[in-house]
Amino acid sequence: MNINEVQTKQIGVVGAGQMGRGIAQVAAMSGFQVIVYDLFPQSLQKGQDFIFNQWDKGLAKNKWTKEAVEMAKTKLSFTSTIEDFSSADLIIEAASENKSIKFELFKKIDQIAKKEAILASNTSSISITEIASHTKRPEKVCGMHFMNPVPVMKLVEGIRGLTTDKATFEEVEKVALVMGKTFVKAEDYPGFCVNRILMPMINEAIYALYEGVASARDIDAAMKLGTNQPMGPLELADFIGLDTCLAIMNVLYEGLGDSKYRPCPLLKNYVAAQKLGLKVKRGFYDYE
Repeated sequence: MNINEVQTKQIGVVGAGQMGRGIAQVAAMSGFQVIVYDLFPQSLQKGQDFIFNQWDKGLAKNKWTKEAVEMAKTKLSFTSTIEDFSSADLIIEAASENKSIKFELFKKIDQIAKKEAILASNTSSISITEIASHTKRPEKVCGMHFMNPVPVMKLVEGIRGLTTDKATFEEVEKVALVMGKTFVKAEDYPGFCVNRILMPMINEAIYALYEGVASARDIDAAMKLGTNQPMGPLELADFIGLDTCLAIMNVLYEGLGDSKYRPCPLLKNYVAAQKLGLKVKRGFYDYE
């Protein structure tokens, strides 16, 4: 599928962090006009530098042609003015996994975006139905959960809220296909599909460490060599961010009311100590 087969031509991305910059990079390379918003100019500059650096690395490895990269650069812009989303056909929110932040953003974006624009969230666990209730267009709100790192991972998990209409969901599926992704459909239940399965496994690995079953390195080695996973669960938790892991476990625990989703006390302690994983260079492993 190519860009001529979708109605969406301009995509707004909220957040220039790890997920936002990845979504923006892939969208621009796929031919969409992309505008990235972040409240902090330094975050925008960091996001732009990262994307351009990735393209330069790809060029050096003959992953892309020079023409393709130059074209993508012309399609990518950055702003700290959220009103610049007024002409976007699709706005993808990729802010922190925090309900209050997301609800406030969707209220604001809803007021700015043109009436036919689709609003999507990259949330990994928060209810799309609840997010949509903070807008005046709940039928045009859905989930587009990209995997990290976005340029490498092939999956987009599409989440249909209770009020999401068919046309909206079909359009975001087409957009994901244009980006070269595989689109899987999930209903709006806590954790959706991926994190409903993944996060309890990570949480159980943390319990195994907490209870002294094995060391972090041995837990990861056992899961990599014994179950053929490319990363061990504790290494993956560091990569995702321990604060994000805790936020998702809290959503599962509160949303499903089952004690099997109770976040491990060790995970809570690590987050309280700001040992959040790779992004701060300390988590279950030391990355200094």
